[in-house]
Amino acid sequence: MATKSSTSQALAALLLVAAALFGGRSAAAQRQQTEQQRMSSEERLSFQSFAPYGPRVHLNADVAMVYGIDPTLPERIKTWRDRGYRIHVMTGVSWGEYQDYLYGRFDGKNHEDEAQTDRDGNRISHGRDVYYMSPGESYGKFLTVGVKRALDAGAEAIHLEEPEFWVRGGYEPSFRREWKARYGEEWQPPHGSADAQWRASRLKYDLYRRALAQVFDFVREYGKKAGRTIPCYVPTHSLINYAHWRIVSPESSLLAVGCDGYIAQVWTGTARTPNVYEGRRAERTFETAFLEYGAMQNLVRASGSRPGERRRVWYLNDPIEDDPDHSWDDYRRNWENTLTASLLQPEVWRYEIMPWPDRIFTRPYPVKEARDRKPGEAVEKVGIPAAYETELQAVITALGDMKQPTSRVGWERSGTQGVGVLVSDTMMFQRGGPSPSDPDLGSFYGLALPLLKHGLPVEPVQIESAASQKDFLKPYRMLLLTYEGQKPPTPEFHRALAEWVRRAGGVVVVVDDDKDPFHGVREWWNTGAMKYATPREHLFEALGIPAGATGLHRVGKGAVLYASASPAALSREAGEAEA
Repeated sequence: MATKSSTSQALAALLLVAAALFGGRSAAAQRQQTEQQRMSSEERLSFQSFAPYGPRVHLNADVAMVYGIDPTLPERIKTWRDRGYRIHVMTGVSWGEYQDYLYGRFDGKNHEDEAQTDRDGNRISHGRDVYYMSPGESYGKFLTVGVKRALDAGAEAIHLEEPEFWVRGGYEPSFRREWKARYGEEWQPPHGSADAQWRASRLKYDLYRRALAQVFDFVREYGKKAGRTIPCYVPTHSLINYAHWRIVSPESSLLAVGCDGYIAQVWTGTARTPNVYEGRRAERTFETAFLEYGAMQNLVRASGSRPGERRRVWYLNDPIEDDPDHSWDDYRRNWENTLTASLLQPEVWRYEIMPWPDRIFTRPYPVKEARDRKPGEAVEKVGIPAAYETELQAVITALGDMKQPTSRVGWERSGTQGVGVLVSDTMMFQRGGPSPSDPDLGSFYGLALPLLKHGLPVEPVQIESAASQKDFLKPYRMLLLTYEGQKPPTPEFHRALAEWVRRAGGVVVVVDDDKDPFHGVREWWNTGAMKYATPREHLFEALGIPAGATGLHRVGKGAVLYASASPAALSREAGEAEA
């Protein structure tokens, strides 16, 4: 992790660059531009709030995302609209204050059996009886009723937040019924085998695709009848974080079912999750945030060949985090890390500047970290320090000016561009089961962190997009790949990768010891006419090299480098990052 001083210096340098790019302007000119932005369709800056408008939470932003779809929504919307904000509505898709549905007040049927449940029979809760849901078709219909309330009240866009199915869930009665309908066989406990875990996760993935598609379809039909264009967005954690936290979510497939873009929910809470590098487990907030933001931006690249054609993506910048027990110094240092990481993604110029402004500006937090307090010392709490608040407001203003022309950012022309680590949504499918686990997600970080730590701005590159989008791999020069911890969802990816190597001169570096027990799950590479022990064997056949061909091999204009090793094992050993 960068030190506080080095991060502050980097942040200051980036903001000076922004000022140089756009030139100095008077406060009046900035206010005029802000007003023009608010009236435009660009919607550069947004924030979310359940609370109604109040002077203490007035923010220099274009969009207020009013949270929740309960009966108080129309009045709360009015308080923000009356202050000149454009109105979006955000609500949870996997959890929320949805007791009317849970207890049968919505349709006369009790739906408690749709609460995600672990193997011990415990319902998985977001607090009290706000359960994570295992969504049946009736749940999607329930969500559309609340979304209609938002649209009737004039919401200009809908955000369905965090479609999340916990890996430890899947034991609830409704999921067992969905299993039988999907697979034509009796439910199997997900922890029973690698194959059962894989199939359970794939089903969880598809259930949330279906629920979101139901709402997206409803919104499109509503907009058609009303003569309105109403975008639908999904605020979501990155694939990297969801896999690390053992959550399944339909990340790369959302654009295909009607999603108009994302909010990349990357903040201290996700980015401070410890990972392992050179055998040392530690928080690496900047590095993790950089990779998470990159993964989300890569998803949107699949929706168009040029930035102006692509679906929208906002980057979240949260000045604190959900854990209320950290100090203001900790929040500020980690926010600067995530902010700096977001500024190093030059294609993005929309930001959710904060969630829940009331919890930032009106609540006290500790002055000291727990580790810095003496035994028995009282916990002193204060409101946001003036220096931090001033920094936040200055940064918010600067972020409103961040639509920079890519051609003017020298970084885009640097020689370190074009290096990626291939990732698949199936990374989320291997986070449970009876096999030895990889708790630190070393299969990914073991490849990505050594490159980033050595100064290469490595980017997570989505396998699903490479398989389905023509020329998706064209911007890349070198790609790293492992099937430890993930699998290719279709054989088409191997054809696309082989074409990129042969014709575009790409270099693929494969690091894999073929020992992942999930190679044996029932999938395309080992069923029907396919008889491969691992998907890597099929890839090497597509590349025209022997399955055991370690070392460097020329393939057309490009090359393949294969090392028979485990990325996770490499991450746990000092010195292996250099290798």
